[in-house]
Amino acid sequence: MKRILAISDIHGELDLFNELLEKVEYDAAEDQLVLLGDYVDRGPDSKGVLERVIELKRQGAIVLRGNHDQMMLEAARGEPGAKGNWSINGGWATLQSYDPSLRNMALPETALFWQHIEFLNEMAYYYETDDYIFVHAGVQPGVPVRETDPYVLMWIREEFHQGYSGEKKVVFGHTPTFMMRGTEDCSPYFGDNRIIGIDGGAAYGGQLNCLELPGEKVYFVRKG
Repeated sequence: MKRILAISDIHGELDLFNELLEKVEYDAAEDQLVLLGDYVDRGPDSKGVLERVIELKRQGAIVLRGNHDQMMLEAARGEPGAKGNWSINGGWATLQSYDPSLRNMALPETALFWQHIEFLNEMAYYYETDDYIFVHAGVQPGVPVRETDPYVLMWIREEFHQGYSGEKKVVFGHTPTFMMRGTEDCSPYFGDNRIIGIDGGAAYGGQLNCLELPGEKVYFVRKG
């Protein structure tokens, strides 16, 4: 059986991402990589992360959409208020990775930026196997994931954390595990109700986690 390797919330940290893939000895021919979203914002190289993710998807990785990826999409589409919302959530760092000369949240004119927007728009919201549901933020308790509003899959927090009671284990990111615990512990969070949070808060000085399934082995890297 292939290893399933799940990683979430890279947030522009390309060096950490590459280091983690090397640490787990990822082999596209032997492993199923599942990326849970939030490739952009806050970190120094969102453009580079998306280029790497595109390459990994070509090799067979499952690539899901996060709320930050959605904010980038909405800003690019020119939706009302979207650019301001993206700006206060780390979008400026993303734009700078494409063109450091940009000012006032102007969108890059490069073809690469718009290719990345198209790539984001093609991303799925969840991935389901016989034993697991992989999703960025979580699922709506009591509602089949295939019937759930995509907004919920990208944004839900406490209602899912506290209310999920399904049979499948749900692997998710979005909420840093140190926030869920109320401590400085950035390791994956294994809830009693079959939820597994893997966002180690790499963008906040925490760590980038990788969960290996089905054995639930944990790998991580951090700066410094």
